[in-house]
Amino acid sequence: MSLLEVKNLKKIYHDKSGEVLALDNVNFELEKEEFIAIVGPSGCGKSTILSILSNLENKSDGDIKFNVKNPKIGYMLQNDALFDNRTILQNSLLGLEVTNTLTNESKEKVISLLKTYGLEDFINKYPKSLSGGMRQRVALIRTLALDPDILLLDEPFSALDYQTRLAVSDDVYKIIKNEKKSAIIVTHDLSEAISIADKVLVLSKRPAKVKNIYQIDLIGKTTPIENRKLDGFGKYYDLIWKDLDIHV
Repeated sequence: MSLLEVKNLKKIYHDKSGEVLALDNVNFELEKEEFIAIVGPSGCGKSTILSILSNLENKSDGDIKFNVKNPKIGYMLQNDALFDNRTILQNSLLGLEVTNTLTNESKEKVISLLKTYGLEDFINKYPKSLSGGMRQRVALIRTLALDPDILLLDEPFSALDYQTRLAVSDDVYKIIKNEKKSAIIVTHDLSEAISIADKVLVLSKRPAKVKNIYQIDLIGKTTPIENRKLDGFGKYYDLIWKDLDIHV
């Protein structure tokens, strides 16, 4: 059974000129421990899907079914949103504090995550001491501290330079897989989508529909950086690029 089922999802916005259909009958499923990437033209509604799944926006129609009791959703944004006046540990504990779920046990779990993923020496330092990639690692650990059933990542690497982006995508991928989490990432980068995801959803221009869903069956998959070198990677890139139908 799928962890998440999205059926005929529709989103309509209203402005002075009337109704604007943003999403039109979007359908997909997310399996347990699966990593899905959503790609599509700019402004087509990729981030809107994440906003609806996280209850930041209401859907206009359709069904969203979580096949887990009281599902917890973790949302990682483009900006790491770390507070400069809080230590790395304090930043990592913020979600637990806000949800009143901070205990000695949950705090120890966060400390363990920081140590496991290379941040032990920075636990009592402040964000200004960290590189951009390390800041994103802290942001992810802050999200993982809440033990979400599903992670939503909205262009989490877009503020980083290209080389750092590659390294951080590797880091984030490894952490999510090691922690056995299910995730949906929105990205404009096709190489990133193909290298990091088990499945890629291609959306049409607005009103967004699912044009195609690609199961990424690369033989010998390991990490995003290495996956870009595998046979078949270029085939997926060409197919998805044609589906996007972008003209410049």
